[in-house]
Amino acid sequence: MISMKNWLLCGWLAAACVASAADFSIQNEKEFRSIVPANAKVRKLADGFRFVEGPVWVDKKQGALIFSDIPANQLNKWTAKEGVTVFRTQSNGANGNTLDGNGQLLSCEHGGRRVSLTDHEGLVLTVVDRYQGKRLNSPNDIVVKTDGTLWFTDPDYGINASARELPGNYVFRYNPKNDELMPMVKDFDKPNGLCFSPNERKLYVADSGKPHHIRVFEVQKNGTIDNGKVFCVVNPGIPDGIRCDKKGRVFSSAGDGVHIFAEDGSLIGKILVPETPANLCFGGKGGHTLFITAQKSLYAIDLDTRGK
Repeated sequence: MISMKNWLLCGWLAAACVASAADFSIQNEKEFRSIVPANAKVRKLADGFRFVEGPVWVDKKQGALIFSDIPANQLNKWTAKEGVTVFRTQSNGANGNTLDGNGQLLSCEHGGRRVSLTDHEGLVLTVVDRYQGKRLNSPNDIVVKTDGTLWFTDPDYGINASARELPGNYVFRYNPKNDELMPMVKDFDKPNGLCFSPNERKLYVADSGKPHHIRVFEVQKNGTIDNGKVFCVVNPGIPDGIRCDKKGRVFSSAGDGVHIFAEDGSLIGKILVPETPANLCFGGKGGHTLFITAQKSLYAIDLDTRGK
């Protein structure tokens, strides 16, 4: 997540242009139509928020989505039956969210400058908030690898320059088994969204700073990453939230909607959204619905693919 002011500046023109346009921009017709049905439509599920982020599908049985409203300092819950209700107030400026291996909610808190865990009893606990005794910047987005390690980005969007204690904006890996926190990459401008490929042999990380690109790394057997390179450049706007589908294609938020990239980094096409998206996730029945948090609204579209 970047500042609302910057999002509005980079996304206002793009959003205005697509508000009354077609729902899609297609570069690879055959591949795009294998992902997005011809009759698919972007639909608005709810609006009236201040700035929404961090969607995660949390309840496979009953069907529920948790997402953040950062300026409102709360987490919201959406279900098809009840619409939007407040999941938790005083969220400490929670941004990105995901689930751990036990189905418990992990949140990146700007205000708390930590990664927190909400257990099944509703108790909110600190998972990690310091590296070598220094406070984290403002954890932004998070994913969990099948080995139980937590990977998160830590740009400085949520703090003033005078408050920072770390010399850079890192991509971290946290191992809860031995309480070890390690920076995996230190040379990002503003590391943001991140996701693993379906086989977890690749890690994708968005840089929402000056490069506005996504980098891809090879994940080694010992848990480290190597051979980082630019995967794609996002334009207009910047990459923020990213996800892989089951085929290894990368879905990224952008100034005019959601951009879909093939494994080789080529652009397959765009799902155009009336407001500039900040993040996205797969969920719904069978994982075929793409939920999109975009400025003041929550959107969704049903696809012929599903999350990894």
